[in-house]
Amino acid sequence: MIANGRRNFLKQAGLMAPVAMMAGLPEGAMALGGQGRLIEDAVLPAQAEEAPKNHIKFAVCGMSHDHIYGMVGAIQRGGGELVAIWGGEEDKLAGFKKRFPDVKFVKTQDEILNDTSIQLVLSSQIASERAPLGVKVMKHGKDFLADKPGITTLEQLAEVRKTIAETKRIYGIMYSERLEVKAAVYAGVLIQQGAIGKVIQTINIAPHQIFQKGGVAGGAGGRPDWFWNPDQYGGILCDIGSHQVDQFLYYTGSKQAEVVASQIANVRHPEHPRFQDFGDMMLRGDRGLGYVKLDWFTPDGLGTWGDGRLFILGTDGYIEVRKYTNVTVSHQGNNLFIVDKNQARYIDCNNMPLPFGPQFVTDIVNRTHVAQDQEQCLLAAELVIKAQKNAKFVTLKD
Repeated sequence: MIANGRRNFLKQAGLMAPVAMMAGLPEGAMALGGQGRLIEDAVLPAQAEEAPKNHIKFAVCGMSHDHIYGMVGAIQRGGGELVAIWGGEEDKLAGFKKRFPDVKFVKTQDEILNDTSIQLVLSSQIASERAPLGVKVMKHGKDFLADKPGITTLEQLAEVRKTIAETKRIYGIMYSERLEVKAAVYAGVLIQQGAIGKVIQTINIAPHQIFQKGGVAGGAGGRPDWFWNPDQYGGILCDIGSHQVDQFLYYTGSKQAEVVASQIANVRHPEHPRFQDFGDMMLRGDRGLGYVKLDWFTPDGLGTWGDGRLFILGTDGYIEVRKYTNVTVSHQGNNLFIVDKNQARYIDCNNMPLPFGPQFVTDIVNRTHVAQDQEQCLLAAELVIKAQKNAKFVTLKD
């Protein structure tokens, strides 16, 4: 019965090919657990990327954070053609010109806003400036995709929602720690298949590194002045916490949620007294619970910018995602571990396609919301703004 259940699950998950390849190995290479419980290693089979089904023209309007490169790549995979670029920081603009030498660089944002051929605008400019820009973009008849946090105040959120209702445009936020992490995408697939039953809780551990010695998350060249100012970056819960609250809502399926408690601290950066290097929050949704821990203390010895972990508890099992590294085992990311009533399993998810870009371009063409639920996107923004606004500031003694 165990073997049949295992085979059926792997077949549904598309993993029969690697299991078949391992069938000739000694029994101990696969069955490492006792009492008939199997512990398996599997590699998700390579899947051919589908050719884009649609084509749109898009522009970049602001590139204060290097996340913009991943955003551009996602839209290009979906059939987007980058036709215009504006940037306010000379150093960022120079890097962009080196990466995209053949794209038109314009001198003002208005040149992009008034270009009727452009359907979508991307931006990673200073976080507090993203929502006001997005409102302008939508009022000019274009859709908008912001880097996270896409919104930093409740007043901005109200204006975004009002403008969406008036213009019927799309306001997307790139929560890349779910949308552009292959193991996180596959975790969603497994949950939809019922692999761990009903999701009860998510726990997100999201350490980051301020001055990066590994990885390309935006801090390898140092941090700009606005990075230290919560009025501009939104605060730790609003900023990097937006990734994690998006995951809580998505995996639990919660349509309504509240922040039960939140706290922030500045433990080791007295030279920047308003900066926050630690924060956490507890969440309660109508379909699940959540806990998020954030910090800026990733040590150099890790070898990458953060050891992001996601734990998803279900009624019939649990999933752990080690997103960017597998400490002391491998520097490879996209590691997924799943335990159910029959077995424990490790899955290498590096061959998983990333659907967000193609789906988002299709949404723009078809006026749908497959890539990202608009209400869920904005609810995540609302929750982290409230968590940040109501957080207790904690001072730890030396």
